[in-house]
Amino acid sequence: MDEQGAPGKLKGKKEVYRMWKKGLATWEEYRDVVRVCRDATRKAKAHLELNLAGEVKDSKKGFFKYIGSKRKTRENVGPLLNEVGALVEEDTEKAELLNAFFASVFTAKASPQETQTLDVGEKVQKKEDLPLVEEDWVREHLGKLDTHKCMDPDGMHPRVLRELADVIAKPLSIIFERSWRRGEVPEDGRKANVTLVFEKGKEDPGNYRPVSLTSIPGKVMEQLILSPITSS
Repeated sequence: MDEQGAPGKLKGKKEVYRMWKKGLATWEEYRDVVRVCRDATRKAKAHLELNLAGEVKDSKKGFFKYIGSKRKTRENVGPLLNEVGALVEEDTEKAELLNAFFASVFTAKASPQETQTLDVGEKVQKKEDLPLVEEDWVREHLGKLDTHKCMDPDGMHPRVLRELADVIAKPLSIIFERSWRRGEVPEDGRKANVTLVFEKGKEDPGNYRPVSLTSIPGKVMEQLILSPITSS
């Protein structure tokens, strides 16, 4: 069933419903019409989405307009309870409260046992044993970037990074190499745009989960770190 058929089915469904209310049609007849109308609507929707997906490279406007119409309106974070049980309503105060809570969860101090384990690991793996960051490796991963992804917190679009892979592969490989050997992450690589995902109990900061959009070069470096870990 094409898109032209679905509106006709909807009109027929309303007509049969009016007839059923007046006693001129049975419940079984109305139920059958509802089933046919539902199937026609689903097929029309699938056909429309398939066409939009197939034409997205040539016509992005229609695709994103359709996606935007299906997204639920995001509500602002409601009032939150602070540590003394008072409701916080100002946006700045809510941001500071959530930041303090997330920091308390994700920056816990390592226990003595964990510290000892880290020291042993550092002694076992010497700096000269660390793999080199090859320029070709960086170029290859930049060439695999999805150009349809959004910009990272640095304001750099993945399309730019992909198309300039031959130019920026060498400087990035140097940065990755030094970061790897020094055990330090560049300041720009630690920046992130954080979005809150609501779970339950809106007044409790602990019921919001942070989702971070991080630097694209940082994600490439994650692959560098992941490779020796998974292969060992």
